Amino acid sequence: MPTYEYKCAACGHAFEAFQPISSKPLKKCPHCGKNSARRLISAGAGIIFKGSGFYETDYRSENYKSGEKKEAPPADPTKKAPAGAAQAAAPAASEPAPPPAAKAAAPEAKAAEPPKRNGKSKS
Repeated sequence: MPTYEYKCAACGHAFEAFQPISSKPLKKCPHCGKNSARRLISAGAGIIFKGSGFYETDYRSENYKSGEKKEAPPADPTKKAPAGAAQAAAPAASEPAPPPAAKAAAPEAKAAEPPKRNGKSKS
């Protein structure tokens, strides 16, 4: 059942009514009680498709699905991160490590600095 929008010509009150398509438009305004309500033309609501069968992959053949599974690498739960991620997280070998006294002396200054990108520019 659709939701219809109404507006009263007498008082200007706007309201919605959830009613069947076959029902007649409402005339009486719930705010002022006069018979001057008019049904408005609105865009309506979007359609929501639920369940299976609405995506092109739902109708794939079993041969296609089995071939796709063979091509995908198996998930290895023992792996924690890709090799590239570990290198990006570690500081570059060319940068000297700060002395231990400098770390303890200014922790606030370190937090305010932007992260270093290992000498690579983002352009």
